[in-house]
Amino acid sequence: MNMNLLFIVNSVLLGAGLAMDAFSVSIADGLNEPGMPRKRMCMIAGTYAFFQFLMPVTGWCCVHFVAQVFTAVQKYIPLIALMLLLFIGGKMIMEGVRGGDDAEEGNLRGLDPGTLILQGIATSIDALSVGFTIASYNMRMAVYCSVIIACVTFVICMGGLIFGRLLGSKFAGRAGILGGCILVAIGLEIFIRGI
Repeated sequence: MNMNLLFIVNSVLLGAGLAMDAFSVSIADGLNEPGMPRKRMCMIAGTYAFFQFLMPVTGWCCVHFVAQVFTAVQKYIPLIALMLLLFIGGKMIMEGVRGGDDAEEGNLRGLDPGTLILQGIATSIDALSVGFTIASYNMRMAVYCSVIIACVTFVICMGGLIFGRLLGSKFAGRAGILGGCILVAIGLEIFIRGI
């Protein structure tokens, strides 16, 4: 396949499809931190975009260099995503229930870097399978496709964060609980879709 308009359109559509989990988690992040500054929003969306770039490239490399190992691990991807999102979502729900007074005053605690990285991995781990989809690409095309996926993810996640912030300011006292429930639901959806 050549890098042409069809390649770009396919990459954008692939990126939009892959970004839906990250979009939903971005809404939950915005709900959890309604006063989030734009710089932090860019950092969060950038983290999700980075992992959406990294996973297809990693999958492509696995197809070309370590296919047997990746095939053995691939069946566990939905379970890994489920466990990560259940852990993160459960933690948010518990903090929302315990910290009801702080949340009502608008003092919701933001994402710590470790949680953000776990969310980035959990929402993009299914993109490893994209390595099989783009296996016919050469390395340069695989990287370009992954860059397009990352850019689409960044834009979609920024939209999710803005939307979540707006909702978070309206549901201030229970935003963390709602965000945690969204993460748990996404984890279950990924798991069910994967089996």
